[in-house]
Amino acid sequence: MQALQNLQKGSFRFPTKIRFGVKEAENISMVLRENGKARPLFVTDAGLAATDLFQKIVRDAEKSGLKVSVYSDARGNPVKGHVDAGVSAFKAHQADSLVIVGGGCALDVGKAIALMAYHPGDLFQYEDDMPGALPVDQEIPFMLALPTTAGTGSEVGASSVISDDHTHAKKIIYSPRLTPHEVIADPELTVGLPVHITAATGMDALTHNIEAYLAKNYHPMCDGIALEGIRLVFKYLHRAVETPNDLEARGGMLMASMMGAVAFQKGLGVTHSCAHALSTCYDTHHGLANALMLDACLRFNLEVVPDRFATMAKVVGSMETFLEAGRSTEKELGLVFIKNIRDLKRSLEIPTNLAVICSQVTDNLLDVAVSDSCHLNNPRPCSREDFHSLFLEAIKGDE
Repeated sequence: MQALQNLQKGSFRFPTKIRFGVKEAENISMVLRENGKARPLFVTDAGLAATDLFQKIVRDAEKSGLKVSVYSDARGNPVKGHVDAGVSAFKAHQADSLVIVGGGCALDVGKAIALMAYHPGDLFQYEDDMPGALPVDQEIPFMLALPTTAGTGSEVGASSVISDDHTHAKKIIYSPRLTPHEVIADPELTVGLPVHITAATGMDALTHNIEAYLAKNYHPMCDGIALEGIRLVFKYLHRAVETPNDLEARGGMLMASMMGAVAFQKGLGVTHSCAHALSTCYDTHHGLANALMLDACLRFNLEVVPDRFATMAKVVGSMETFLEAGRSTEKELGLVFIKNIRDLKRSLEIPTNLAVICSQVTDNLLDVAVSDSCHLNNPRPCSREDFHSLFLEAIKGDE
């Protein structure tokens, strides 16, 4: 009986249909027609809309006979105003579906448009865990997602992160029904990414996988996926940056990104609370914010879950390094894992300290970090004083 009492309990959900591979983007029209759709609204960001890649996708859809309209006003860290304008575009086109092409910005906006296309009220009335939040119980239009970055993995996620236009506070809108119905993950769509975006989004994928694995909730399926995602990032991220046309590396990073998004169904942690605060207060790119905070936050967590750090170290090959040096305690392995992350960031020319973004810890920064819900699932409780210390440590960096 005691053994049964010690067993964990959990409730699990895994997401959507994924078409993965080179040239799969040529199948957009086929997927829409298979699902009985003829009037898609293509949602992308302002930068991607002007590219040859996106223009070709739209031309091919139009040539196939689809009635296409494009909404492309979203940019940067998306705000509710982007969503409101997108909903107006959806209704004006009398759209029957959404084709969301882009990175985290376009994907978050597209999913929020899908929610508000047929739901009443204001977007933020659907904020996750808000007392009295409205139910997601109306029609959700068909969504086809095509990621052009390998970072957030939002194409397989059930959340949309949208900021308030005025306060810039991030709001998380969550429902399993916001997971896109199908995904086309074509490595060629990520080839044109600037080097610094490839690096930053790759660090975002790594952070998702790491924090999901460390999160205190019980979800062994996500644990396994997160560990494989970590392995893939260490294998492929540097290659994707150094050789942008390496489709194997691009594909590996796309998969690692989606795995991270699946894994963080389990939860995230303190790194994300810090990163969300940096994005709110300084409009910092989310992947870069995660990268800047990751080392300090991992050292903070190493004290309470050294066994998990040892496992991550073994996955990326750190164990052999330690055994050769005659040191193999779990904490020592964890420290080498953190060093490997620092070395990876250096190889990607990512800054090693937060001072490039901010040089002091403000009350506003702390307020946003403490109020962010991600750290509630961190393996080690994090107080306001702890957040202050983490930001200071990150500002100091390797100096």
